[in-house]
Amino acid sequence: MSVQFPAPLQAGQRVALVSPARKISAAELAPAIATLESWGLEVVLGESIAGDHHQFAGDDDLRRRDFQQQLDDPTIRAILCARGGYGTARIVDGLDLTRFAAAPKWVAGFSDVTVLNSHLLAQNYASIHGVMPVLFHQAGGELALETLRRALFGEAFQPIEVAPHPLNRPGTATGELVGGNLSLLQTITGTPSQASFAGRILFLEDLDEYLYHVDRMLLHLHRSGQLAGLAGLVVGHFSDMRDNTIPFGTTAWEIIDRYARMYDFPVAYGFPTGHEADNLALVVGQSATLTVRADGARLA
Repeated sequence: MSVQFPAPLQAGQRVALVSPARKISAAELAPAIATLESWGLEVVLGESIAGDHHQFAGDDDLRRRDFQQQLDDPTIRAILCARGGYGTARIVDGLDLTRFAAAPKWVAGFSDVTVLNSHLLAQNYASIHGVMPVLFHQAGGELALETLRRALFGEAFQPIEVAPHPLNRPGTATGELVGGNLSLLQTITGTPSQASFAGRILFLEDLDEYLYHVDRMLLHLHRSGQLAGLAGLVVGHFSDMRDNTIPFGTTAWEIIDRYARMYDFPVAYGFPTGHEADNLALVVGQSATLTVRADGARLA
């Protein structure tokens, strides 16, 4: 079954802001709401915005109920996850996609929202891996915000080109995009939210992890067979990595290289996706071509 894509947004339509993970206040979202309204959209705040249960945006039932309401409401044409953190995996099993399936809508976010990106793709629905409202106006993030707008409104994907990297492996691959945050991809392995990597271009990013954690997670993906059928690999930001008192001995990208060298697909490092300001939007499930050459790499 081919991946289904939601209809592009149009001015005048309604979009919902929800928080499936960590709590956030409406005041923190005021600049993002103004931006969305400048795009001609009507913004609806879900019940989870301003929800408060320890570190979460309300307890699991509230966050699940809120997300389900936005999935079911036919007047809501996109669901933007306001922020990440931790907690989305705790609610995903209770979501019912029956009404969503009748009229798919965009779901957008990254980091912890990788759970939803993958869960939707596992059921053949596209979604957006891109900057979240709490980060709309971070310094240097103007292009990231523009690429999210373009994805939501169905404008043509602009090819992404990056400089050469010594760990790159040359080659060309075409396949649907899959991936996101490495920690979450490892967490959902073996669950109904796990989307197949076979024949697809995997993109990876992560934040604030110990280097040995990165190795452990990649080892899991390798041993579970998920890396064996990749068409290609795109490596994004691995930001604020940590190390132990006794150093692990290699960088995050070198750890990735160790596992990538067990296979023969093309690999490109240094892509603008992840926990940095230049987090360009990628449509999970969209077919793309990765070209890696001596003079750099291109995803188009």
